[in-house]
Amino acid sequence: MLRPAVFAAFHDAYRAVLDLVVTTPQYTISSRGNRSREVLNVSFTLTDPRRRTPALATRRTNIVFNLAEALWYLAGRDDLDMIGYYAPRLRSLAVDGARLAGTAYGPRLFAPRGRSQFDHAVKLLTADPDSKRAAMTVMRPFEFADPGNPDVACTLAVQFLIRDGRLHTVVFMRGNDALLGLLCDVFSFTFIAEFAALQLGVPLGTYTHQVSSMHVNEPDLPRVQAILAEHAQAPVMAPAMPTTTTWHTIQEVLEWEGDLRTNRRRLPAGSIADLPMEPYWQQVVLLLEVYRQVTHQPDTPVDIGVLAALNPYYQRLVACRWPAHLPKD
Repeated sequence: MLRPAVFAAFHDAYRAVLDLVVTTPQYTISSRGNRSREVLNVSFTLTDPRRRTPALATRRTNIVFNLAEALWYLAGRDDLDMIGYYAPRLRSLAVDGARLAGTAYGPRLFAPRGRSQFDHAVKLLTADPDSKRAAMTVMRPFEFADPGNPDVACTLAVQFLIRDGRLHTVVFMRGNDALLGLLCDVFSFTFIAEFAALQLGVPLGTYTHQVSSMHVNEPDLPRVQAILAEHAQAPVMAPAMPTTTTWHTIQEVLEWEGDLRTNRRRLPAGSIADLPMEPYWQQVVLLLEVYRQVTHQPDTPVDIGVLAALNPYYQRLVACRWPAHLPKD
């Protein structure tokens, strides 16, 4: 009874958290102008972290942003040029209009390459698989010193542990918006955990998410209630990241990301199979091409050949998120 609630897929954990906060909140708080329902000390464990995307049409999950954010972290970047393209709302958090501070976990975890916290954690566990020291801090001391700072890290730390030959991940959060931030954070950190397991050469273990303040802003209550009322679908099964994935793979995908984001290159449906990467990563690049078309060609439906080349997992998510951009029957 002292352990976190256990779920196989995030789909079920997400609905359980939303239901808990909305129907049985501990507190109603008002912080920085946001009136919210809140539950303290919420935690859960996922036994299959690859099942990281809830199968909820009303949530309209932005799978492209989720993947782009994880890649942005892995790239060690903090600039708005990349992440602001996928989430324009984040531009309001940049004090200088160009870079993010608290929201940008990448420089804190993955930079400089070869000497980052992530690299040290992998090296530590390679040398001592039973270690309890592979913990990476995210929130910096005194980030909160300026009351007007709009961009303070929500994540406190990430810890890797190898037990029973598998890589288990624990993430500690000071706070999470249960509707928005929770989904994005779980996606990114389970994605990073899967990549870490491959670098360590061990199977992916569990993922545990621990949050001091889990909350829902009151203006979002109708949306949450619609999600909870939706007829349950079968949770979406994400494909496994290829065992051949390395930092070089990530760099190749990031090069495509930059070219597609800036509209320097296009990816016709017939050329997808020619990409020199595993089908898993071809699908990621293909999703970035879908978003390029949505963003740079807003008055033209997404190419039907590109949509057809997506696997059913991604087709379903794209159809929920951008129905107006789909070809008409």
